[in-house]
Amino acid sequence: MRKIHVIDSHTEGEPTRVVVDGLPDLGPGDAAERLRLFREKHDDLRSAVVNEPRGFDAMVGALLLEPAAPDAVAQMLFFNNVSTLRMCGHGTIGVVATLSYLGRLDPGRHRLESPEGDVWATLHDDASVSIDNVFSYRHRAGVEVDTEHHGIVPGDIAWGGNWFFLVDARGLALDLDLRHVQDLTELAWDVRRSLSRAGLTGADGGEIDHVELCGPPAHGGDGKNFVLCPGGEYDRSPCGTGTSAKMACLAADGKLGDGDVWRQESILGTIFEGSVRLTERDGIAGVAPTVRGRAWITAESTLLLDPGDPFAHGIRR
Repeated sequence: MRKIHVIDSHTEGEPTRVVVDGLPDLGPGDAAERLRLFREKHDDLRSAVVNEPRGFDAMVGALLLEPAAPDAVAQMLFFNNVSTLRMCGHGTIGVVATLSYLGRLDPGRHRLESPEGDVWATLHDDASVSIDNVFSYRHRAGVEVDTEHHGIVPGDIAWGGNWFFLVDARGLALDLDLRHVQDLTELAWDVRRSLSRAGLTGADGGEIDHVELCGPPAHGGDGKNFVLCPGGEYDRSPCGTGTSAKMACLAADGKLGDGDVWRQESILGTIFEGSVRLTERDGIAGVAPTVRGRAWITAESTLLLDPGDPFAHGIRR
């Protein structure tokens, strides 16, 4: 009977399950190499932790590992119901809340290692967390995708730690409201499939696996979003990497400058407070984004993997 110790939390509504014990042996190395090994050799564990019957499609998992750098507090590897993730904003906030709950982190600024590079996180006295996310930028503006069921849908391709196709939902017939979640999901999934069919990608052929529908605020923010994640579920939070991609597009349009605050609402009405510093990398203009939100610990438990259980490693798609 294999035992896996996990801490569950939600960040502004979106769940994170952090594996703190019962970890696979991924050897030494940086986060990108360890993520590759996890994906190639331990996919059963990924599925066991986040898929049914122990999890559900919206759950994001994280492995909490010893860091490679002596001044980092942890290394984190993210995954969801279908694969691994290079970066996860809400998950990073969940990891920081988990480290605080475990007594391994005091308020202050801390370095965390991710496959996409180092992320600096600040645990504030009110238990909220600010993350200085990875370099973010708009790759292409005004791209039109011919969808199967919703006609021509224009949008921007942007990087915020994952690849996004951002659509102005004001031109659509649907409001960004929980009442329309099924219709919004079908629309975003149609866009996602159509992007793939048309061969539209991010830089270096990166798969655009997140679709972000953007609309007017309803709860005091500056904008609202509906984000469809790679496994087909929507993000309950305002999406940390999606907020970063949105701010990169705003900055590219001259609508967001150094230090300006952008309050991003989720489909639930929860808010991430973001800001940017204009910068560039390898000749590409972009932003260094900061995203602030709050995570709440919801459970501490031990997952049991019985070798005789036909679904010990999760129900796979």
